[in-house]
Amino acid sequence: MSAEQDLAARVVELVRRVAGPGAEAEVLVTRTDLALTRFANSSIHQNVAETGTAIQLRLHVDGRTAAGGGNRVDADGLAALVERTRAAARLAPADPAWPGLTAPTPTPSGPGVDEATAFASPDERAARVRAFVDAVEGLEAAGYCRTAYRSGAFANSAGHSAQGRAAEAAMDGIARTGGVDGVARHCADRLADLDGAALGARAAAKARAAADPVELPPGRYEVVLEPAAVADLLQNLAWFGFNGKRYAERQSFAEPGAAQFDPAVTLVDDPLHASTLPFDLEGTPRRALPLVEAGTTRAVAHDRRSGAEAGVASTGHGMAGGSTFGPIPHNLRLLPGAPDTVDAGVAAGPVSAGVTGAVGDPDTAALVAGVRRGLLVSDFWYTRVLDPKQLVVTGLTRNGVWLVEDGVPVRAVRDLRFTESYPRALGPGRVLGLGRSPVRQPDRMDGSWWEGPALRLSSWNFTGGASG
Repeated sequence: MSAEQDLAARVVELVRRVAGPGAEAEVLVTRTDLALTRFANSSIHQNVAETGTAIQLRLHVDGRTAAGGGNRVDADGLAALVERTRAAARLAPADPAWPGLTAPTPTPSGPGVDEATAFASPDERAARVRAFVDAVEGLEAAGYCRTAYRSGAFANSAGHSAQGRAAEAAMDGIARTGGVDGVARHCADRLADLDGAALGARAAAKARAAADPVELPPGRYEVVLEPAAVADLLQNLAWFGFNGKRYAERQSFAEPGAAQFDPAVTLVDDPLHASTLPFDLEGTPRRALPLVEAGTTRAVAHDRRSGAEAGVASTGHGMAGGSTFGPIPHNLRLLPGAPDTVDAGVAAGPVSAGVTGAVGDPDTAALVAGVRRGLLVSDFWYTRVLDPKQLVVTGLTRNGVWLVEDGVPVRAVRDLRFTESYPRALGPGRVLGLGRSPVRQPDRMDGSWWEGPALRLSSWNFTGGASG
């Protein structure tokens, strides 16, 4: 039995003693090792690492529910957690919608863990930073390289238990010259799969290509979105669209069974694809959940509470704060295009004749080659939802935008503000191409990530300059 399993079992036993045999309790214990090597001005300025154990308890007793958490693992700390959670339950309002506990259920093993990544040394992260800095060849570089390892165990008073491990590595860096930036990011299961030199070279090439940007008038433009920008689409679709609580409250655009997206769009929340524990906060086994299949919306995410209200089972999306925010898919993948979606050879000649470095890979180049007049967008940031129901989002471009004419990036463009409905932009007939090479983008150090290829869309609404 692991230390996490032992702690979870001890808390459940404490609940029985304090609250009686009729109390229902669920406990998640997570040990997390996080390490971050950060650099700025082309030098490492911070290396930090922390190891901690978090205990999350949810208790339902006498028809009332309360949750508590702590990081003290000694006997007094566990007893205090149970006592204060029991006290909170006495003050809580009645909870007639309590969905009950997860019954004993087999749990998948989850993805394998690379031990070298889980316990990587600062020198190993620093080597990738050095490679990134060397590759920018004199430009100013900044960013981070990180590794994370999680070991988790779940137990509840219904006799269900589960355990799992996960590890990830990520690198995110920019190169800067003349006040413009180029960016490169990658998240992987293994630190060995992060190529600092390749990421640095790409960031530097894009920064040099973004020099001397011109103003462009607002309007609707065809766009090619690189994977970093696609990740913002996926994150907002997950939080505001495929969220079972928002769907029940009629605050989501999702209409299961309706062809809401272009047939090229297939979205899957796939936690077992990489870097996550194989069960959720409620102990429900996690699995791949098809949200959109060939353009047709199929499902939204549920925890036990939202699933019970909808008359369906939990999809394994229980999370801290779920009663407030709702169950959110945190591992969303936009599946890549079929082999005949793009032709990587089409763009080799024309793109090389344009702004050198604007296009960082053959996958994106193939999509750019088909654009008569439009924009190549590297990244989005500071995006905010204006209309949750239609998922209208406003935000800014970042880290490089280029005007494309007849398949060639001809000049850099100043950053633009956009206001766009994400489902509309991905709607039937609007997806003109999908790349074949999805890139996983790092998010918070909690196992969240977004993965998709470059994406060509027929229309994106730019409403003004970045200061507008």
